[in-house]
Amino acid sequence: MRAWLMWAALLGLAFSASPAQTWELAPFKDRLFAYPPVLEQRDGGAYRIVDYREQRDINGRDAVPERRAHSRYLSLGIRRLQRDLAVRSEAGSIAHHAVGEAEGAIAITVYLHGQGGNRHQGMNDYSFGGNFNRIKNLMARNGGLYLSPDFSDFGARGAREVAELLSYYTARSPQAPIFIACGSMGGALCWRLARNAKLAPRLGGLLLLGSFPDEGFLTSAAFRRNVPVFFGHGSRDTVFPVETQEALYARIRKVAPGYPVRFVRFETGTHGTPIRMTDWRDTLNWMLTRGVKGRSDSPARFQD
Repeated sequence: MRAWLMWAALLGLAFSASPAQTWELAPFKDRLFAYPPVLEQRDGGAYRIVDYREQRDINGRDAVPERRAHSRYLSLGIRRLQRDLAVRSEAGSIAHHAVGEAEGAIAITVYLHGQGGNRHQGMNDYSFGGNFNRIKNLMARNGGLYLSPDFSDFGARGAREVAELLSYYTARSPQAPIFIACGSMGGALCWRLARNAKLAPRLGGLLLLGSFPDEGFLTSAAFRRNVPVFFGHGSRDTVFPVETQEALYARIRKVAPGYPVRFVRFETGTHGTPIRMTDWRDTLNWMLTRGVKGRSDSPARFQD
């Protein structure tokens, strides 16, 4: 364990470049989690259609399909750095899991679950092909922090709870940009938080994973600050049709040419495919080159 922590600390030092430099998460199982072949791309590579096959990407990746990833996709030593916590705030007690640096984190990634989920979903090492295990390892090994919280709803109350949780941790990591990943209905919170003028200066990026569009983003504080946006979507999503999210992607590019936005369409993928297949390292490293590097002078609390 001591040797693992020393190695993780060294990687963290490599990640914590000065503000003038490009930050980059160090590799972790990149070959296993890389995107399958690209079938089509346009917009200079910002829009990609990726080959997705259930036989290969579920049955070939999981020891028990949709339940337990093969061991080669996992590094379970990260569990030693995982904590189930609760933060008391003006919004009430906010239960959450945390992995990594609670203070002095170089970056913070938070996963917001969809309908029927809870804080445990984003901590499940075995589900979704081990992709949550990967983001846990990526953040902790690079001196960052990963959070997976509970929240009351997908409306104003839930957004307030998430904002309070982020206020708590960013006060302890004043230089850390925040990346918010929203699965399915969790996207409602991504869009609400994008409108938060106090939070926007700290946002490093938004990740919409199998979620829905909100054109209100085009007038949000996050949009005005050019916060990078990533859309991941399955072409056979019957909950939120891919065409509606593609329309927002196109709208962003039309209204603001050159805006940092990416779209990965997983061909034949369904509703949960983006959570399984999104390449966390590829996406976050792209956002790190385009987005906020942290603001120590931003507000201590993110309540508008």
